[in-house]
Amino acid sequence: MSDAMREETDSTDSGSNRLAWFLTGAVIGATVAILYAPKSGKDSRQYLTDKSREAIGDTGKNFLEAGKDMFERGRQLVDDAADLFERGRKLVQG
Repeated sequence: MSDAMREETDSTDSGSNRLAWFLTGAVIGATVAILYAPKSGKDSRQYLTDKSREAIGDTGKNFLEAGKDMFERGRQLVDDAADLFERGRKLVQG
């Protein structure tokens, strides 16, 4: 194996290793945070559920608005293309 290929493989392994350690740390941190939370388990679960629903609701509304906006822009592009096609057809026909 050439030195360049060996260095590329080493850097890829290093990146994967760092990601694995980061994810492991995140899981351990989340577990410790839940275990030492000042609320009971039932209250903590309810809090997490409420916050998740809020985040998903806001994100869903944003996606819906963005989708409507893109749909309208697409419709306008189609209308513009149809107008250009008609003008071109009329020019060709004379």
